[in-house]
Amino acid sequence: MKSILCPLLVIAATSMASCSKDHSVQHVAVVAPDPEDLDEEGLPRPGFEVEPPVLTGAGEYVIELDRWDIPDTGTDAARTTANLQAAVDWAHEQGYARVVLPPGDYLVGEDVNDDYQGGLELSGDTEFVFSEGAVLTMETNDKWNYCVLLLRGDNIIVRNGVLVGDRDTHVYTPRESDGSTAHDEGHGLCVWGNHRVLIDNMELRDLTGDGALVLDSSDVTLTGNEIFNNRRQGISIVGGVRIAVRDNAIHHIHGTAPQFGIDIEGPGRVDEDILIQDNRFHHNAGGDIVNATGENVHILDNVMEQGDGSTYTDGPLVTWHRTHNVIARNTMTMVDGSANGRLGYIQYSGGGDKGHNRATYVHDNVCHSCGM
Repeated sequence: MKSILCPLLVIAATSMASCSKDHSVQHVAVVAPDPEDLDEEGLPRPGFEVEPPVLTGAGEYVIELDRWDIPDTGTDAARTTANLQAAVDWAHEQGYARVVLPPGDYLVGEDVNDDYQGGLELSGDTEFVFSEGAVLTMETNDKWNYCVLLLRGDNIIVRNGVLVGDRDTHVYTPRESDGSTAHDEGHGLCVWGNHRVLIDNMELRDLTGDGALVLDSSDVTLTGNEIFNNRRQGISIVGGVRIAVRDNAIHHIHGTAPQFGIDIEGPGRVDEDILIQDNRFHHNAGGDIVNATGENVHILDNVMEQGDGSTYTDGPLVTWHRTHNVIARNTMTMVDGSANGRLGYIQYSGGGDKGHNRATYVHDNVCHSCGM
């Protein structure tokens, strides 16, 4: 299906009783959507820009493994975590803007409490660069929640590395409260309460939860990353303002629901001004993109493929009725149907009042073996 421009109108119905006992008059008013600043294709302009990190430090520090007694052979997680953390903290205290991790396999993991396994933490005003061949791996554990790399503070850049979870060796101990073994909160990158963050050219894989979790953060860009073989999501946005997800490959997300490539779902939080553009999705069990709570979300120029041998639960692209979206120039390919049949795009309409008066635009998308 191609060249579809569908501004979806909000309909308001009111009823008025007449003076007659036997008759009533119903007035149905069509409420025009809010005016938009349209581009040459007739689509709303995003109206926002994601701010880049601004670093105030200076100089570069290459972590000295011998000086800090840091193993680089994928062994001794306790010593690796403590000493690598000490080196990173020291570099931050000295005012270095860029910290470089030498090649090596670094096994991290710290027993913080019954639910959380700690990894490496980065302070604000830091560019953390992985040398070619540098890999940060989470030690096998039985915790519900972990972060291989946790960001603390604002103005942070992370690039050129590999973060690996313990998916295949994780101990899925039943939770005492309900016996659940979901263990779906083991993440590669945790962007929690941060502002002005760039994640560039990273590989995020084999996590029990998400490749990256963006929580209550703003001005976050994820670009040029490969995110795959994670159990819950590729990227979760749970309270995100001015978020850009560009030029990433997100695939083979499977294991525990929802299993989407990107999930915008922050009930009770603010999710708005989000750009998802030029990404490639395939073999994601739940679907590729779902927007449950986001407003002013622009989903542009993405390729979404079910993939041979893969099944969809919901389908390539799903939005919920309270959201506001611009969906344009995407290509969707289905092999067979999902729970929603052969719908490449579906908007769930139940759940009460929409809560806003903006139209959803669906334009110039291509569906192979599917419809809308």
